[in-house]
Amino acid sequence: MTSWQDLIGNGATVVADGAMGTMLMQNGLEFGDPPEVWNLEHPEIIRRVQRGYLDAGSQIILTNTFGGNRLRLELHGREDRVDQLNRTAAILARVEADAADHPAIVAGDIGPSGQIMAAIGGTLTPEGAREVFAEQARALAAAGVDVMWIETMSDLSETVAAIQGAKDAAPETPVIATMSFDTRGHTMMGVSPEKAAEALLSAGAVAVGGNCGNGPEELIPVMQRMRAAFPDAKLVAKANVGQPQLVGMKVAYDTTPEMMADFARRFREAGANIVGACCGSTPPHLHAMAEALSTS
Repeated sequence: MTSWQDLIGNGATVVADGAMGTMLMQNGLEFGDPPEVWNLEHPEIIRRVQRGYLDAGSQIILTNTFGGNRLRLELHGREDRVDQLNRTAAILARVEADAADHPAIVAGDIGPSGQIMAAIGGTLTPEGAREVFAEQARALAAAGVDVMWIETMSDLSETVAAIQGAKDAAPETPVIATMSFDTRGHTMMGVSPEKAAEALLSAGAVAVGGNCGNGPEELIPVMQRMRAAFPDAKLVAKANVGQPQLVGMKVAYDTTPEMMADFARRFREAGANIVGACCGSTPPHLHAMAEALSTS
């Protein structure tokens, strides 16, 4: 089996995967339905999506567990299935990663809690958030993920709580954490790239960066600023392929695979060590990005 250290150790740019939700919607997932339930109801589709990214050249595949914490699942009456849904997702991803024709690892995907932290007017305390994320991470760790992947965060205290919860659950499992810098170079909660990197690295993340957002262009200065502040850090760039647009009755994105290939090179030049894509991306986007990174 390949480890995180094996993957990152040779200095080459690592290719992560692309969107899961986008692909599931193409396969019939209705807007607002919990994608995590498909781990049980449609495991063959989840595996097919992950196999598509691996075939495209991805070396890291995320589990289908972005909303797999208790608070998010509670919105759908499934808060009692955290363990089952997360374990199943990790097993599905492991089967595909182990069958790939190149070294690949499984990242346990952990998204935001869906609640507002108490310090800014909500009800979720850092201690409560830490336990919610630890519960999810325990299930992912029990099924053998190689790393924990915390993503699409806006609030710094919630992100730190997620890192701490993941480390509580699986102290030996590396943790990667990214935030969304979609508001004038900051997160929605006003966190700068430098402040994010400092806090997440201090909390124990082995790699930090940005994901999601308004499109790939905005991640380039985020990478540059993080790299300038932390020259030795491992950085992640995993951008949306632009803003969604309604074309007829379907959602479309205007960033082509060829354009994302160019952005992959630009992310690397800006300092990214791990490059992937987020909302709107498909295996053709990742194939073009992987090709660009391997041939230039």
